[in-house]
Amino acid sequence: GGVPPRNVNFTGRADLLQELERRLVRGGTAAVLPETLHGMGGVGKSHLAIEYAYRNRANFDLIWWVPAERPVKIVNSLVELGQRLDLVVGSEANVAVQQVLDALRSGNHHKIPTNWLLIFDNADSPDAVQQYLPTGGTGRILVTSRNSQWLSVARPLEVNVFQRAESVQLLRRRDPELGEEDADRLAQALGDLPLAIAQAAAWRVETGMPAGEYLQLLAEKQLELLDVTTTLDYPESVAAMWDLSLNELKRKNPSALRLLQVCAFLAPEPINRKMFSYSRSITDVPAELSRVLRDSLRLNEAIRDINRFALVRVDHRTNSIELHRLVQSVLISQMSEDERVTMRNAAHQMLAENDPEGPAEPDNWPIYVDLSAHLAASNAYESDAESVRSLLSNQVQFLYRWGEHKRSAELSEQIYKIWVDRLGGDHPETLRMGRWYGFMLWVQGRYAEATPLNADLLERHRRIFGEEHEETILAISQVAADKRAEGDFLGGLELSKRNYDICVRYLGDEDPTTLAVAHSLGVNLRLVGDFTAAVELDADTWDRRVQIYGQDHELSLLTQAGLTIDKRELGNYREACAEHEEVVRTYERRSQGRPLNPAWLRALRHLAVMRRKAGDHVGAMEAAETAFDGLRLRYNLDHADTLAAALARSIELRHLGRLEQAEQLGRDTLTRYERTLGPSHPHTLSAAVNVAILRRLMGDAEGARELDSATLASFRARLGDDHPSTLVTRINLASDLHQSGDPQGAHDIGAEVLVRATEILGADHPTTLACQTNLAHDLRALGRTDESETLHRRAVGLLRERLGQHHPAVTELSDPRVRANCDIDPMPL
Repeated sequence: GGVPPRNVNFTGRADLLQELERRLVRGGTAAVLPETLHGMGGVGKSHLAIEYAYRNRANFDLIWWVPAERPVKIVNSLVELGQRLDLVVGSEANVAVQQVLDALRSGNHHKIPTNWLLIFDNADSPDAVQQYLPTGGTGRILVTSRNSQWLSVARPLEVNVFQRAESVQLLRRRDPELGEEDADRLAQALGDLPLAIAQAAAWRVETGMPAGEYLQLLAEKQLELLDVTTTLDYPESVAAMWDLSLNELKRKNPSALRLLQVCAFLAPEPINRKMFSYSRSITDVPAELSRVLRDSLRLNEAIRDINRFALVRVDHRTNSIELHRLVQSVLISQMSEDERVTMRNAAHQMLAENDPEGPAEPDNWPIYVDLSAHLAASNAYESDAESVRSLLSNQVQFLYRWGEHKRSAELSEQIYKIWVDRLGGDHPETLRMGRWYGFMLWVQGRYAEATPLNADLLERHRRIFGEEHEETILAISQVAADKRAEGDFLGGLELSKRNYDICVRYLGDEDPTTLAVAHSLGVNLRLVGDFTAAVELDADTWDRRVQIYGQDHELSLLTQAGLTIDKRELGNYREACAEHEEVVRTYERRSQGRPLNPAWLRALRHLAVMRRKAGDHVGAMEAAETAFDGLRLRYNLDHADTLAAALARSIELRHLGRLEQAEQLGRDTLTRYERTLGPSHPHTLSAAVNVAILRRLMGDAEGARELDSATLASFRARLGDDHPSTLVTRINLASDLHQSGDPQGAHDIGAEVLVRATEILGADHPTTLACQTNLAHDLRALGRTDESETLHRRAVGLLRERLGQHHPAVTELSDPRVRANCDIDPMPL
């Protein structure tokens, strides 16, 4: 798949083809190292790889061509490979690529043929490409590269210039009347460089010029070029040969030369002809270029004339042309400085005209992939055109939507720094790009980097726009999110409340920005434990978003998921679970082609908690494992979402009685939380509560007491005495004391917590009732049997009404000898 068209004039290289066949033969050892065709530009490395692929297509079950000059092209090609093989990897890059590589490496995937060949063409540095090589699998890997660094990490096969006989053969194949001696002189003059030989042959066929006259012209042109600065590391005769071809093209079709000059500033990769067709309205360009872009017949004629001189490679299957980097260098060296500025600007305008202006739409992603390489090659990041800056903003958003979060962060950082220098740090577009960069840092869990950047951006927004401007409102929302990531939930709440009040006052209740800020405020209310206020606000926000966007829109679903969490934390386990099941089903319908949609995975993680609270431990375990596996693939083990899923798995393993596995996973999750968010972050403390429960259940009551005591102190310092997490930790600490032989200490804590929980959570909240059953257990141990039985009977009766007769917690706590363990599940940040 994807192999470019075969070169009908391919000549020679028999020894190299034979050596490739020997090295890539089936049945050898696993492909620990790739084979690499190495040599300078223009020697025909890619054509050699193409010829090998066509000659040996019957010897491989799969041959896949990977354009490898830029990571974004590699990623796109591997995504397409996964789709071609029906691996159900979706179209989101950071998930799909890893799954494709794992399948190729495994050697036993039922959809992967064992005898495959991947060709990574025009690979740059090994550092950028090696992560995409499925080494160790049952197939073979072939790399083509000009970079000598590949010599130390692969098995190189050097590709040099033609042998003289091969040069003569190609020249005479194009012109059978050319004599052996003249062909030899031409080959010698051009240094036997295959690309130069092919283009000189095409030029002579097109012009009909005798060999002697051509050689004389070539010599004269060389003298002209001696004083011209060139970056080409080739004999002057080669540059002279291209100069002759380009001058002849200019004489014959000036518009065709202008088209080539624009292409010289794009990437040396396929350029779809639609790019020219969509660029009819660009301005401030030479008249010859404007004419050819506005007239499809002129465009077709120009491409035909360019092709006659072998200056581009035309692929009719993909309706694209490709210009070699050496020809690009000659074209640029021929232009004056003013021409370079004009034609580079024309290239930038062409790219902007091809912006589909929909980075969130998967149908547009292949277009943005193609544009990405050309944006980099043309250095569009420094363009002053508003339309180009708009395209760049869409490009970084596309990379995020496509799943290339790291690349989106890298590119937005690069563009942001350039715009700070060119536009100024206070320019509105600089500030927007800075906000996007900060958002991408946050998405990756790089909170320590996002926080100072977003704080600085907010100060500039306030200075430039004022507190009530929509741009400032969005900047405040990002700083509030940073506060949450730091564990400063109260600080985040204060910012969010003030931001929401500003939105309502200046934008109105129905404005999309107001609703986005309202959603963020709901997140903050949950984190500080004010679930009553959260459920009221989230219900209103969800209703308004449904009216604007529809019930299945991602923004509506996001708020609905938060609303179900509010209901769960208020103790309405069965209602919350049923509603969240529907949220997950909707995400599954929306996620066709996106098997690891992060929104679905996060919803699935919450579903694990919902099912556990509703009493379905088997279903909870299934959801927790699916969420954990998906989030681990999509992000990494230290990402906040992955850690929350790991904690859900550990808790579920504990409920299923698999204590050793639960303890091992619980300890690992706590360690990762400490390293990622810090030891006193409330989410880290939630993981510590689980580890303490496991210690007590495995007989280490003293270790559990020490950990719960330290966790309680941190919760009090962070969230206060009456936060639900503080109350839950005190309930568990009482159990530690009871098991350590101090039922009076356990009773004193339990009695105090029961009063606070009744007031804060409600008398029939499951956590309040769990505290009651434990207090009854303490009373029994203190000999106050009648009080114990009365309290226990009342608590279990209310639990039965709230949770249902067959809920596992009701069954377990009906036994007065059993104590309740209370879990804390991290809320979304």
